[in-house]
Amino acid sequence: MSDPFGRLRRLVFGIGPSETQFAKRGFWLGNDDHRRHLEKAGSTFALGYNAALEENRPDHLASRLDEVELQWRGFAYEGAAMALALLDVLTPWKRNRWQTFLNGPGARHTYMVHVGVGWALGRLRRPLEKYLPRWDRLLKWLVVDGCGFHEGFFHPQRYFARQETPRRLSGYARRVFDQGLGRSLWFVECADASRIATAVNRFAPIRHRDLWGGVGLACTYAGGVSRDVIESLAVSSGPCRADLAQGAAFAAKARQRAGNPTEHTDMACRVLCRMSANEASDLTDWGLIDLPLDGSEPGFEVWRQRVRARCESDASRV
Repeated sequence: MSDPFGRLRRLVFGIGPSETQFAKRGFWLGNDDHRRHLEKAGSTFALGYNAALEENRPDHLASRLDEVELQWRGFAYEGAAMALALLDVLTPWKRNRWQTFLNGPGARHTYMVHVGVGWALGRLRRPLEKYLPRWDRLLKWLVVDGCGFHEGFFHPQRYFARQETPRRLSGYARRVFDQGLGRSLWFVECADASRIATAVNRFAPIRHRDLWGGVGLACTYAGGVSRDVIESLAVSSGPCRADLAQGAAFAAKARQRAGNPTEHTDMACRVLCRMSANEASDLTDWGLIDLPLDGSEPGFEVWRQRVRARCESDASRV
């Protein structure tokens, strides 16, 4: 049975069907096929978000999310995680919805579920660094990534046109925020390789690698384009091609763990990583072996550097 207050929560906090449309957001409309594909990802996110507002039991929520076609299902879980995290913050009498979901049906989608928290905190304007100690020492950085994506998706003028920096983040968190910004560029620029490259190049060079890493993850996970677009993206990334590949490998791992592989993920990995999606996913597992989590550099960054270096090394032997 649905929560009797679910309809009220959706009325107050719900995301309407037009909120993820590119015209509404002011994104580049670009190729119609690309736009429709990416808008489908956004509408599926909203579907999962609204479902989580309505359902009180994790198993019932998961049943609704699992009705989503496999290639889109991760977006539904990400949206659901945003709603659960938002309710945890706003309802002090019950703060365990997100964790219960993660420990249960959301476990296979753990990467997307962590990213969803960042959407919630971005929407609520909460200080991210205050909350970071609550989460897994490695995956907590995906929360910051999620916030960066949220800000780029909903405030492109602020973060791309004016290139504002997040006021409440410092140190490494700002770099991970840029990774989320880079992911949002795949949507903001409607998967247009030339426009994405131009957007990245407007930023200071020190930010390019993290932005390209986010682009690589988004183009591989969300897809929606032909091989020639991915090849053009690889050329456009210039010296940051290995960062693009690192993001692609992480996307492959997210899909492998969730059990929702797609042809476009495999295709992007073969172009960017010069290996299959399964091989790229295994590479990320290799990067976790004896990973230091308490060193001078965050374990998440060491993980990314290992994968990046391996991709760069493999490319040099081709």
